Parts: sequence; C-alpha cells; structure tokens
Amino acid sequence: MAENAQKFGLEAQVKRNPHPDFKSVESSRPPFEEGASFTYTKTIKPDWTPGSGANNDDWKKHKTVEIDPYGEGRKPVDNYKLLISGIIPRPVPPQIVLRKPRCQLTNESGQIGFVSTISPDGQSTNLGPFSYTALVNHDPPIFCIGFSGGVGNPKDTCRNILETKECTINVISEFFQEAANYTSINAPHGVSEWALSGLTPAKSKKVRPDRVAESVFSIEAVYRAHHEWISPGSGKASGVLVILEGVNFHVREDALNDEGNIIDPAVLQPVSRLGGITYARTTAGFELPRPEFKKEVEREEVKGLVKPKAEGQ
Repeated sequence: MAENAQKFGLEAQVKRNPHPDFKSVESSRPPFEEGASFTYTKTIKPDWTPGSGANNDDWKKHKTVEIDPYGEGRKPVDNYKLLISGIIPRPVPPQIVLRKPRCQLTNESGQIGFVSTISPDGQSTNLGPFSYTALVNHDPPIFCIGFSGGVGNPKDTCRNILETKECTINVISEFFQEAANYTSINAPHGVSEWALSGLTPAKSKKVRPDRVAESVFSIEAVYRAHHEWISPGSGKASGVLVILEGVNFHVREDALNDEGNIIDPAVLQPVSRLGGITYARTTAGFELPRPEFKKEVEREEVKGLVKPKAEGQ
C-alpha cells in the first residue's frame, strides 16, 4: 500500500497532464493519420560537405540557460520533467506499442547519445553518436551508454570516459544531423571529429570535455560505474555499459519554459536512430493521459474488468 501511495504521490507532483479537460482539447485537433505509412525522404541538405557544420546559423541567435540539477529551489520533479522532455524520442515499451509501420520498426528507434570526451592528457578529443543511450533515473539524473568492444579494446569515447571519468551528452537536432552523422567516421586515433564535422565546441562548467554549441540540450556528466559484457558464445568481452550522472544542464533559451522544467520538442527537433543507416524525424505527436485506477474503476465499462490476478492473466 505504501508503495502505491508513493507512486500516486509522484504522479500528483509531476502533473503530467497539463489539460483540465483533456477530451475537449483533443477534439480540437486534426484526426490521427491512420493511413500514413513509413516513407523515406532526402536529408535536409543532401549536398552537405564535410566541415560545414550545421545547415543554418539560427542557433547562434539564442543564448543557453545553465541549470544546476541540485541548485537551490530546484526539485527532483523539475529534473524529471526536463529530462523526459529533452531525452526524446525514447523507445515505447513493447507492452504498449500502439501500431507498427510496414517496415517493422522495433525498440531500436530511440535517443542517440552524442558524446564529447577528452583524453587524460588533454591532447585528444572525441565526438561521436551512440544509439545505445538511455535515461534511467532523474534523482540523481542517471544515463547509460553502451559501447561495443571490451575494456581491453575500447572505443576512444569509452576509453576517455573510463580514464577521465567525465563527458558531455548532447541531443542531436535536425538542423545539424548531417554533421553529427559525419562524426561517426572511423577516423584514426588523434584525428578531430570536431574539425571533420564543422560543429562548434563550447566550454562546459563542471567537466573538461566541451559540449556541442549547436545542441539545444546538453548534459555535463561524470562517471559512476561500468560493467563489461562477455559473449556467451565466444567467451570474449563484447561490450561495456557505462553509467553516468548528469551534474549540469544547458538548454537553449527559446526551447525552455518559464519554470525551467520542460523543453519544447518543436524547438528541439530531435532525431532518432532506427535500424541500419536509417534515422527518423519527430514532427507530430498525440497525447494519451495516464489512467488513474480510483477514477477509472468508477466507470461502468471498467468495473466489470477489475479481476484478481491469476495464472495466465
């Protein structure tokens, strides 16, 4: 019972549904495009060239707001709301997938971790996208990144994090997607992905690695733990999970609400990673309020559905 009380208490604090009368708001919106199917388009700038950076300079017109997740007056629920609005899109849990496009997209579609690191001697930096990235907690703000290869033969980003214990995680937006993708090039150790992409380094406040100035939302993070995965087939190290804590946030001013706890997806324009070489835009959304048992059970159509759990149910 105590656990349920805490759960409902958290929901009351979050105030996830901003609409006093959701159905009236929903009725004013255009209908769901049920007949829409998955399609491929060109990138924003098919003629993008290495080193040219973002597709436009609009980002330079806006300042960045710095947020200390543990700052005076800031509540954990503020970090929760900020993170779930900024680390998007996230995979839909399999049990609540609403519909699948014909191309059979799976849970691989989700957030890309655009990670900046620096070597212990400060002479070499690394910048690259990682699709094995997730938000896993808000108090404290915890993120995890998965790297292929073991600790004995890590990628440069993984090696830098394990040795320096810090990095920045940056959200990729449409307007610099080509530049971000170019940082995935298999450049030799010591060659700068910053120069190859043309993206702009900006100084961080609490960690040494620079954040990406073009990014609407960036997180300064420090190392907390890691785990090496061993292949059951070969018995060899096959990957590393790194757990990080966010210690400072940077949000573009025009994307942040007055309360400093929600990021506007229309400004963020996040890009998600699908399978193969496919990426996706986030250009439309629909809202589904989370049901509350005490209210729902009062509805006649729900009363008959309330049954004790049993084997197979």
